[in-house]
Amino acid sequence: MTGDQLPEPHAPGARPTGATTPASAAQNIQQMFDTIAPTYDRANHLLSAGLDRLWWTRAARTLRPILTRPEAVILDLCCGTGDMTLALHKHRPQPQIRVPHVRSNASDVGLLTPQEAPPNPPEQPAPILALDFSHNMLSLALPKFAGKNIVPIEADALHLPLADASVDLVTSAFGFRNLASYSEGLAELYRVLRPAGQIAILECNQPEGLVGALYSLYFHKVLPTLGGLISGTPRAYAYLPDSVYRFPRPPQMKQLIAAAGFTNPTWTSYTLGTVGLYRATKP
Repeated sequence: MTGDQLPEPHAPGARPTGATTPASAAQNIQQMFDTIAPTYDRANHLLSAGLDRLWWTRAARTLRPILTRPEAVILDLCCGTGDMTLALHKHRPQPQIRVPHVRSNASDVGLLTPQEAPPNPPEQPAPILALDFSHNMLSLALPKFAGKNIVPIEADALHLPLADASVDLVTSAFGFRNLASYSEGLAELYRVLRPAGQIAILECNQPEGLVGALYSLYFHKVLPTLGGLISGTPRAYAYLPDSVYRFPRPPQMKQLIAAAGFTNPTWTSYTLGTVGLYRATKP
């Protein structure tokens, strides 16, 4: 939809064409991402001119104070093919591999007795939880996660299989706007976060002025065509600009975050306001 058929702005949740309820929207989006998964990474890198990598890196660097805490439990929501998860993982303490200790005396080789062995290594860092409801997207992330302290979870972001107050940081890169209900998504994040836990939502934005006009031209005319050619699924890349148009602008999004119970909601603009990072804390 473009021109006089633009969707309703600042809607309560994602609504692909033809979806009339939150349930049908979620099913539609899940099927769409399963379909475009094989070409998703290539399309993202090309359509963003490689800026997506800079956005993930910048956001992860901002979160270093939490990421470097070994005990911190990190949830990467709507992780897709895992690139944001990997950006976060670069700042996580690495698990220590414990190897058997042996005596240095060549004439008395053997494992050390418990009395001789050094103390156990420090507690191992908590893994990053990488969650997505698209089976095909998560399947493509698995090879990237191999050998890393990352646990993939296939689940719905609106019904997280996690205990109350069990997570220290929830991130989401370009996935939150695809939730069928933004308020329910924020409520679920609030539920699983511990007190003083934080959210960090990296999302697209529709800027204003001349930048906004040029952005709209690219997003509504060029991107759907290129994305359709790369993926073979034009419908998915027609949905993309519509989903950004519907998503709340920073002032409205910060209001939604505050209404969910979070304190000090902020938005940091990236790349002329076309992308930004929302952050807030659970009291």
